[in-house]
Amino acid sequence: MLFFKSRKSAATQVDFDHLPRHVAIIMDGNGRWARKRGLPRTAGHAAGAENFRTIATYCKEIGLEYLTVYAFSTENWKRPAEEVSAIMDLLKKYLLEAIGQMERDRVKMKFFGDLSPLRPELRELCLQTEEISRHYEGVQVNICLNYGGRDEILRGARAFAAACMAGETAPGFLDEEMFGQYLYSAGVPDPDLVIRPSGEVRLSNFLLWQSAYAEFYLTDVLWPDFSKDELHRALAAYQSRSRRFGGI
Repeated sequence: MLFFKSRKSAATQVDFDHLPRHVAIIMDGNGRWARKRGLPRTAGHAAGAENFRTIATYCKEIGLEYLTVYAFSTENWKRPAEEVSAIMDLLKKYLLEAIGQMERDRVKMKFFGDLSPLRPELRELCLQTEEISRHYEGVQVNICLNYGGRDEILRGARAFAAACMAGETAPGFLDEEMFGQYLYSAGVPDPDLVIRPSGEVRLSNFLLWQSAYAEFYLTDVLWPDFSKDELHRALAAYQSRSRRFGGI
């Protein structure tokens, strides 16, 4: 894992005819972005949410098939109640706007994570958004909400064990492909590229199973400042690498 520090425009270095199928982003750095400007952390989350809209729209424009973003982890409940409430309010606002524009934008949306602890109205908005966009073609945006990679694996293991107990399958039939069907990401290809802004160099419990062979792009740019050109740099870095998946 290496930081890509060049700030030279990278759009001309990207082969837009051979993009990765699936890009995943850990949207990190909102709080630090706000602190640097003397603003409350909630202002950073608002800026980050607006940037998510910008990057997601651009991914659709360039023909990316899948975009997965880390919006709220199972560990984020430890944050101050005011901050958690502000994040949920921003998500509600975004979903209400998205529902009003879905026939125009035709972006398929899915949620990875346990939605049961959410406010009833927010949970209903998530389910409504998924249902409305179910038949859309084009980019699919997966929002990891109350999501944790370890929790996802444990839930998958429990679901498989329950299927065995019900006589629907047997332990001897379990392989990687079958286990993947018990995860939130069932039917979605593994990410080719995982991007983490903000200068951190860890996965933070994000897509642990799915990222086994992903390429990583790390940058010190904070998420609200992660521009289209930063995405170009990430894509150019990805396309410069050789992916051997354990081979020669």
